[in-house]
Amino acid sequence: MSDRPAVGAAVDLGSNSVHLLVAAIGGHQLRSLVDESAFLGLGATVDRQAHLGAAATSSLVETLVTYATTARGLGATSIVLLATEPIRRAADAQRIAREAEHATGLPLHVLTHEEEAYLTLIGVTEGRPVTHETLVLDIGGGSSEFCAVGPGTRARAAGLRIGSNRLTARVDPADPPTEEDIGAMQVLADEWMTQALEDRPREIVAVGGTATNVLKVTAAGTADRIVDHARIAETLEALRGQTAAATSARFGVNPTRARLLPAGAVILEAVLRRYGLDRLTVSDAALREGAILAADHAGRWWRDQLADLAHGWRA
Repeated sequence: MSDRPAVGAAVDLGSNSVHLLVAAIGGHQLRSLVDESAFLGLGATVDRQAHLGAAATSSLVETLVTYATTARGLGATSIVLLATEPIRRAADAQRIAREAEHATGLPLHVLTHEEEAYLTLIGVTEGRPVTHETLVLDIGGGSSEFCAVGPGTRARAAGLRIGSNRLTARVDPADPPTEEDIGAMQVLADEWMTQALEDRPREIVAVGGTATNVLKVTAAGTADRIVDHARIAETLEALRGQTAAATSARFGVNPTRARLLPAGAVILEAVLRRYGLDRLTVSDAALREGAILAADHAGRWWRDQLADLAHGWRA
C-alpha cells in the first residue's frame, strides 16, 4: 500500500483572478505543489454588461481546462471548481457552468455567500476546532465574506456586497487618489459595514489579495502578517503619493490590483472600526485550502456538510 499523501486541487473563480491550488494532503496539513493565478477580471465584466458573454467565457473555460490538466498531471484525485461573486450574479451563470463542466469533466460549484465563508474558515483553521471567538474575513473584488465561530458554537456566515472593485467603481478615484477620494470611500465603507455580521470577536483573520497587498506597501512588508490602523494609514499615504503603475512597479503588486488597493485598505480600516479592534492577522490560507480539506475529509458530498465542517474536526 502506498504511503504517498493524497493530492487535492481547488480552483477559485473570483472577481479579479482565477486561482489554482494543488496540494499534497497530510491530515490537517497541506503542502503546496502548484499555486498560480490568471487575472481575468470577471467581476468587472459582469459589472459592465450583467453577463460574462461568449468571449470572456471562452477565456475562462480555456483557463479551467489548463488548470484541470495541471492538477491531474500532479495526481490530484479531487479537483474542486469554485465559482464565487461574479458567477453568482452573472445572467449567463448556467451556461458558464455547463460549458465549464463539458470542457473539464468537473462540476462547477456556484457557491452561496455562506458556503464561501465556511470554506474560507476551514482554510484558515485547517479544519481544526477553534479555541476562541474568531472572525474570518475575505475581501474580494465584488463582495466580502464574513464567518465567525467560537468554542462550542456553530459557525455563522454572511456575505456583504462590498469589495475593492465595487468601492472603486462607486467613487471612481483619481490615479493617484486624492484625500477627497479616500474620504468618500471611507464614508461608503463605514456605511456598508453596518450591515456586516454581528459579532464580538477576539481575533480577526483576513485572507485574500487585498490584505496581503496592503502589507506589501508598508515598510515592514509581509514578515509579521499584522495589519493595524498605523499600517493602513501608511498604506494610504503611500498610495496617495504615486500612480497605480508606480505602485505596481515598486512593490510588485499586480497593475490592476494596484488600482483597487486604496479601496481595499479603506475596507480593512472600516472592518477594524466596526468590530472595535486595533489589529487583524493576515493568513495565506483561505477558500481553496478549505475546499481541498473539506473534499478530502468529507468526500464528494462535502457541500452538504459545510455547516458542520466549518466548526472543525479532530485529527
